[in-house]
Parts: sequence; structure tokens; C-alpha cells
Amino acid sequence: MRRRFALMRSVGSIAVLVGLAIAATAAQGAPAGQAGRGAPPAPTPPCGPNLPAEIKNVIKDSRCFELRTYTVREGSSIDLLHSRFRDHTTALFKKHGMTIIGYWQPVTKPNQLIYILAYKDGAARDAAWAAFGADPEWVKTRTEMQVNVQVDNVFMSATDYSPMK
Repeated sequence: MRRRFALMRSVGSIAVLVGLAIAATAAQGAPAGQAGRGAPPAPTPPCGPNLPAEIKNVIKDSRCFELRTYTVREGSSIDLLHSRFRDHTTALFKKHGMTIIGYWQPVTKPNQLIYILAYKDGAARDAAWAAFGADPEWVKTRTEMQVNVQVDNVFMSATDYSPMK
């Protein structure tokens, strides 16, 4: 009986940790997705110029690049997500100083949208997302064109041999 209780407690702890990890991932950059609306996004890790010395092979004056992958959850529409980006989000990104590198539709994953944004540094990224998330036009668009997505993002700095900095 003790073993069963200990196992159930361990499984419960793992489930809580997995849930927290999923929530943290979803909340990071939350303005673009539907998850984590009430929680502030996690601060951007060191990204762009002035990286810690242990991060090697990157150019010191790189911008901060953010690779974002949106996976549309069952019951939501990838077409609505594309329409939202095409008709509203792109203009709002530009309005708030985000540099759009590009958008991609994976040919083998039709329920995904992948895009890359660039910023001067991590602080500029955080400020841009905060302004974007508070923009009344975005709040209206997000409310009227709801799409349930899983948001994954990766922060990157350019290598010292990259053609794009």
C-alpha cells in the first residue's frame, strides 16, 4: 500500500511539473496565442548583443531573433489564424517595432504557422510584446478572431559567420 501511495504521489508531482512547464511555455509570448492571457510572459533570456561569455560562436552585435511556431489545436482554424495575421497582426507587429523576417506554412504540417521576428535585444522584445498585447486593436482582433493555438518559441542570436545579423 505504501508503494502504491508513493508511486501515486510521484506521478502526481510529475503531472504538476509537466503542467507548469506547459503553462510556462504557453505563457511565454502569450499575446499572440490564447494561453496564459492573465499571466505575464516569462522574461526573454539573454538574446542579441551583450551575451554572457559562455555563449560562443555568435556575433556580438546580433539582433535578438525569435522563432515562433503556432500549432492550431483541434476545433480551431488554421485559415482563421492566417487571416488574422494577414489582415491584422502583421500591421500591429510593424506598429510596435517588431521586424518581421518571414512567415512559413510547413507543407507537412498544415495546422502550423512558423514565423521569425527580430528585435534590437531582449529588452526591446519584451517592450514590443507588452505594447502589442495592450494595443486595443489587438485585443479586439484577438477577441473577434479567436484561435486556440499552442505557442512554442526559441530565442536566437546570429552566429559569427551568419549572413543575417
